[in-house]
Amino acid sequence: MNQEATGRRGLAQRTLDALITTDPHQRIRLAMAGVSALLMLGCIGAMHLVAAAGLTDPVPVYWWTLACGAGITTVFVLIRSGASRRFADPSLTLFQIVYAIACNAAAYVIAGPARGIAPPILAVIMMFGVFGLTPRQMVGVALYGLVAFGAAGAVVQWWHPAWLSPDSQPPALSAAYLVMIAMVLASSTFLTTRVHSARARLRSQKRELAAAVEQIRELAIRDELTGLPNRRYMLEMMRLEHARAQRSRQPLLLAQLDLDHFKAVNDTHGHAAGDVALQSFAQTVHGCVRASDLLARWGGEEFLLLMANTHPADGTRLLERVRATVAATPVALPGGTQLSLTVSVGLAELAPGESTAALLQRADAALYGAKRLGRNRVLLAH
Repeated sequence: MNQEATGRRGLAQRTLDALITTDPHQRIRLAMAGVSALLMLGCIGAMHLVAAAGLTDPVPVYWWTLACGAGITTVFVLIRSGASRRFADPSLTLFQIVYAIACNAAAYVIAGPARGIAPPILAVIMMFGVFGLTPRQMVGVALYGLVAFGAAGAVVQWWHPAWLSPDSQPPALSAAYLVMIAMVLASSTFLTTRVHSARARLRSQKRELAAAVEQIRELAIRDELTGLPNRRYMLEMMRLEHARAQRSRQPLLLAQLDLDHFKAVNDTHGHAAGDVALQSFAQTVHGCVRASDLLARWGGEEFLLLMANTHPADGTRLLERVRATVAATPVALPGGTQLSLTVSVGLAELAPGESTAALLQRADAALYGAKRLGRNRVLLAH
C-alpha cells in the first residue's frame, strides 16, 4: 500500500514537473500565468451564465471564449517552451494585460444588459499591472484601455449588428460605464506609481543599510588610525589559523613588532606626529609582507604579523627585510621634519600542542630579548 501511494506521488510529481518544469524561475512565471488563466476562466464562466440567462446571443460568446482560450494557451506555450526568455519580459505580463483588456472590451460589447460586469473585471486585470509593470508601461496600458473601451462604447451605442443585443443602452448609462472604467484605469496607474516609488525607496534603504552594516563591520575589525585589522580581528584569525595548523601540521609563525623609543617621538614631536609615524610604519610594513600574511595593530606602537605555512627561516628573512625597510624609510612629519624609525621584532613558531596564548607569550618574550640586545633586530624564539 505504501509503495502504491509512493508511486502515485511520484507520478504526480513527474506530471507536475512536465507541466511547469523544475526551473524555479519558470515555475514562478507559469504559476502567475496560471493565476491569470484561472481569472480568465472565471470571466468566461460569467459570460456563459449571461448567455444561459438569455441576456445575450450565445454565438459571439462562444467565439469570444475561443479567443480567450487561444490567448491563455499562447502564453503558456511561450513560457513553458522557454521562448519567452528571449523577450525583455519573460513573464509576458504586458502582453497578458493588453490581451485581457482587449477581451474585456469585447465582453463589454457582447454582454448586453450585463455589460456592467466589465469594470470590476478590468480592475482585477489592472491589479496585475500594479505589481508587474513600470509606471510608464502602466500609463500606456491605461491609454490603451481608454481607447479600447471607447471603441467598445461606440460599437454599443451606434452599431447594431444582428448578433448584438437589440436593447439600446441609454447614453447616460454608457457614460457612467466609461467614467467607471476611466476611474479604474486612472487609480491603477496612480497605485503603480506609488508602489514603484515605494519599491525604489526600499531598494535605496536596503543599499544604505547594507553600506551601514559594512561600515559597522569594518569599524569592528579595523584600527581607525592605521586601517589595519585590530586586536579583536587578529585574535579570531589566530584562533582559526591555530586550528588549521594543528590539523594540517603546517608551520605557523607569529611575530610581534614594536617601534623603538616611540614614547620619545610623542614626547618630542607630539601625539599628532606619533599618529603620522604609526600610519607610515603600518604602510611600510604592509608593503613588505605577502598577501597571505596578516598584519594587525595590537595596541599602541605594537603590531602582530601572522604568517601561515611559513618556515622560520623564510619568516626571518621576510622580517629582516621589513626591519631594514623601516630603518631606511624616514617619516615626513608636518612642518617638514624627517623622523627615522627602527623596529624590534620577536618571532615564534607554533609548537605541537601549543596554545595561541603560549605562542603569543613566546613571541613577546623574543621581542623583549631583541630590545635587550640593542633593538632594531629580529629575534627568533627557541
